[in-house]
Amino acid sequence: MSRAQRLFIADDWRDSADGAVLPIIDPATEEQIGSVPVATPTDLDDALEAAEYGARHCRRLSAHERSACLRRMAQGIRKQSDDIARSVTLETGKPLAESRAEVLATAEHFDWNAEEARRVYGHVLQEREADTRFEVRYEPLGVVAAITAWNFPALLPGRKLSAALAAGCSVILKPSEEAPSAAFALAEIAAAAGLPTGALAVVTGDPARISSHLLSSGRVRKLSFTGSVGVGKLLMQQAAHGLTKLALELGGHGPVLIFPDADPEATATACARAKFRNAGQVCISPSRFFVHRSIAARFRDAFVRYARDLRIGNGLDPEVEMGPLTNTRRFEAAQALVADALAGGGKLLAGGGRPASQQRGFFFEPTVLADVAPEARILHEEPFVPVAPILEFDDFDQVLARANALPFGLAAYLFTNDLATAEHAADALEAGMVGINDFALAAAEAPFGGVKQSGIGREGGALGIREFLEAKTLKTVFRGN
Repeated sequence: MSRAQRLFIADDWRDSADGAVLPIIDPATEEQIGSVPVATPTDLDDALEAAEYGARHCRRLSAHERSACLRRMAQGIRKQSDDIARSVTLETGKPLAESRAEVLATAEHFDWNAEEARRVYGHVLQEREADTRFEVRYEPLGVVAAITAWNFPALLPGRKLSAALAAGCSVILKPSEEAPSAAFALAEIAAAAGLPTGALAVVTGDPARISSHLLSSGRVRKLSFTGSVGVGKLLMQQAAHGLTKLALELGGHGPVLIFPDADPEATATACARAKFRNAGQVCISPSRFFVHRSIAARFRDAFVRYARDLRIGNGLDPEVEMGPLTNTRRFEAAQALVADALAGGGKLLAGGGRPASQQRGFFFEPTVLADVAPEARILHEEPFVPVAPILEFDDFDQVLARANALPFGLAAYLFTNDLATAEHAADALEAGMVGINDFALAAAEAPFGGVKQSGIGREGGALGIREFLEAKTLKTVFRGN
């Protein structure tokens, strides 16, 4: 095995204790391109022991020492950005330009949290009596378990890791077994940057067994998870036994409200570009398009033109604009969602299946639907596929009710040139993030997270590091003359 396909525990690269591995598949060719080790309980116990050792040493580092280490990691990520981006494309299928942007965004999180490490301010309370003082300090939680998904295999681990290390915690990172190479690259970079031994472990294998073992150990003080609502609920139940703190970034089903004063063609182009990014496999992807009836026809026509003109193929080709879905599960989900919508009376405007030019790989055409029935699965289940249902509306209150009807509340979007409409709609939308005339919600300086069943807690921004800190109150009574 190569170094990038081995467990990283206590600054050591090693095979799993029993040598078991899982295949890594290139979604553009369906060929095996590597393998990833399956961690055993012994491996996980070693990672826990190392993480406890690392946590003790991390908390003793000064804020400036942690900051300097994170800066070096950011520099290391940028130096290796081309290699990491290529591995991301090989494992996920996304176009190389999107992979490069993801890797550079990951470096930004390390730069941001390098500064946040020096901004963890406590405070002193006004005394009740002249010889007393209350003080509040913030201390690292300790060992953190971070579990991430496959759709952003560099950014998701980096966002968690940078904040946890900035706070002075150690991390056991479990990336997706389908796209692990970027996480292992982060481990290499962390070791070269001088991170204390044991501060970071990277383990792979059976997700359910790993999460259960870590959460039942009594050693993990915080779980940070990005993934589906169903798995998030299961982890929440497991964490309850040890009252383990949680941060959950779960599913979404982003509504887009396009009001009558918006430019239909320009808005449709922006919507389609955002929808088909990473083949729709983005948690904050716009996925329900509510268009005012007065501009709906022009919007649909422009959206369809964009979908039909997209260049589909292997993400390593610089001319490709949309790659395959990452795995066969998403391909089958796309087929099922489209079939269900059409069976209920929906109209297929573009796409709908495998491109004729791609007979291998998990490729699915950019797909546009109209006249979708209210009960269609695509309007209720997080799609995570390149399928866009376009719906019409007439009334402001009605469209707000439809947008808020689902249990999801991660991201929502609206397009209008009227300030009053924008403010009213943004206030009414039940989402942790709202984009007004824009889809670029994820940034190192901005809190990222949802409401309702889309999650608990925030990542990024000034709030991100707080997820890994505990407040301690001190009272001092001064004795003396």
